[in-house]
Amino acid sequence: MLLPFTKMHGLGNDFVVLDLISQNVQLRPKQIRELADRHTGVGFDQLLTISPPTNPELDFFYRIYNADGSEAGQCGNGARCVLRFVRDRGLTTRSQVRFQTTSGCLDAKLEDDDTVTVCMGAPRLLPEQIPFVADAPQITYDLDTVGANQCVAAVHDISAVSVGNPHAVLLVDNVDAAPVNTLGPLIQQHPRFPERANVGFMQVVNRGHIKLRVFERGVGETRACGSGACAATVSGRLRGLLDEQVKVELVGGSLTIGWAGDEAPISMRGPVSRIFEGRLHI
Repeated sequence: MLLPFTKMHGLGNDFVVLDLISQNVQLRPKQIRELADRHTGVGFDQLLTISPPTNPELDFFYRIYNADGSEAGQCGNGARCVLRFVRDRGLTTRSQVRFQTTSGCLDAKLEDDDTVTVCMGAPRLLPEQIPFVADAPQITYDLDTVGANQCVAAVHDISAVSVGNPHAVLLVDNVDAAPVNTLGPLIQQHPRFPERANVGFMQVVNRGHIKLRVFERGVGETRACGSGACAATVSGRLRGLLDEQVKVELVGGSLTIGWAGDEAPISMRGPVSRIFEGRLHI
């Protein structure tokens, strides 16, 4: 069977997008891992699928699968790409749509300059919502990492935030020198994050500008992470370091994130690109 697909990216965070409205297929985790391989497959950070919603008040059901075959609850860069995809494929003519995801619903709007704004909903900060193991909610938590001798190697000051998926955010002096690929996996798999976590390393440039690198669960370091940019902004705002609107500079480019605080929704605006079309032999 030949399955048409579209390769897209948001600031270098790349995706294979499948229309499961006009075609029907189910991919197993092993198949997703094979397709994600950048040497022997198509290569991507996440696989995105679009199918009819189960809630008639929403427009599409959008699902996210990581490169390791696991399913994610949220992906901000992916949501922007999916809006462009459904528009380009003629699945909708609307410039604003509502997506159903496994972690809730979100609104996406195509702007006049071809960027896409996504309303990511309010952040979840209670430990049981993230989920994160803690006795009570705090702005930051001390998190121990363990060395090879099973002794505490270091204690890290992190924020724990859910933006539809769990995030740990660390404040660093220089994001370029941050130990993303060594410390990232330790925190990602820490037992206090029972569903693992995306790990963000944030450098505050000024109150309206941060730099960020993200180690994503099921993927590794990516060139951009939309939900990670939202989580970092929330962390910086709660720490009293950032203003309401922030430029988040990632490896692949910049996003504009806005959050008024408390129960207000987070907004994310940025570009999307279509790379190529192809067909998968399934």
